[in-house]
Amino acid sequence: MKIAVVLGTRPEAIKLAPIIRSLRARPQWESLVILTGQHQEMVAQVMDLFMIQPDRNLNIMQPKQTLTQITCNSLRGLEEVLPAFGPQILLVQGDTTTAFASALAAFYHQIPIGHVEAGLRTDNLFSPYPEEANRRLISQLAQFHFAPTTQAVENLHRSGVTGEVHLTGNTVIDALLYVADLDLSPPHPEFFQQYRVILGTVHRRENWGAPLEQIARAFLEILDRYPDVALLLPLHLNPLVRQPLQLLLGEHPRIKLCEPLDYSSLVSALKHCYLVMTDSGGLQEEAPSLGKPLLVLRDTTERPEVIAAGTAKLVGTDYQTIVNQASQLLEDQALYQRMSKIANPFGDGHATDRILQILEARFA
Repeated sequence: MKIAVVLGTRPEAIKLAPIIRSLRARPQWESLVILTGQHQEMVAQVMDLFMIQPDRNLNIMQPKQTLTQITCNSLRGLEEVLPAFGPQILLVQGDTTTAFASALAAFYHQIPIGHVEAGLRTDNLFSPYPEEANRRLISQLAQFHFAPTTQAVENLHRSGVTGEVHLTGNTVIDALLYVADLDLSPPHPEFFQQYRVILGTVHRRENWGAPLEQIARAFLEILDRYPDVALLLPLHLNPLVRQPLQLLLGEHPRIKLCEPLDYSSLVSALKHCYLVMTDSGGLQEEAPSLGKPLLVLRDTTERPEVIAAGTAKLVGTDYQTIVNQASQLLEDQALYQRMSKIANPFGDGHATDRILQILEARFA
């Protein structure tokens, strides 16, 4: 049995790594792992951590590449690779432009598509952009929808998709637990010894500009209020994100602005931090498994399960709202303990096994 797996960004690499490792341990599957190259160095770090070697790299990465360039160059590269391998199914993950372009390429070659982490929705086509459109388009092409939660299953049925819908859990929890068991030291360990550390990440396109400034002002106010609190903020590579944050936050003695953390360092920081404040989708899924309350710096989320469960709060990008919500968690220990002890709604670490059992039953 032949299966192709395509990925291009770090989140895809993290969430597909458990599947790739498991595939390569099963002699009945012949797998082809294809990198588009949408991201390069960050993906390489994840592949090394999980001891995975890709089979092909399309190397599409260009300075300041547009969504159109990513899509077209991925399609051109896959046009050569897929027919030569002849997979019975192609797996994509999530909602990146790589995932959409790969699903479209598979459709053009009439190759069945399996969509890992299917069914996420905000019901706002431009929030987040372009992710909401990407995942909706993939849903219309896929034959196998591997949904992480019951809410995602309902979203898919409501969307009128064709193909099989399966509740599997999220493979990100499989990956997280694998790395968390390595018990690595956090980056800047002295920082974690001295302070209650907030782990922050900000990068989403909809937060560029004025929202980013509001978030930065909120970080400063929180640190001014609480001398025992510090902020670890890995900076995204995009200068539209990096430069404003460096300008606004770079001089504060209790703020560590650092380069993007490799996945093992990020998981270790997550294990040892006090609180997470982020606009990242992945951290919304991961933080509950390690008992960390979460403030989501967005106006919408395609992961409402974490809000409904009570382990996270959707706080938006308003300066005062962010400060007030963070202050509650820094002062109210009963609230903090309640949020930190809620079970993760995104899975139990066995999503990979469920996905591969379904595929083996269909393609045996």
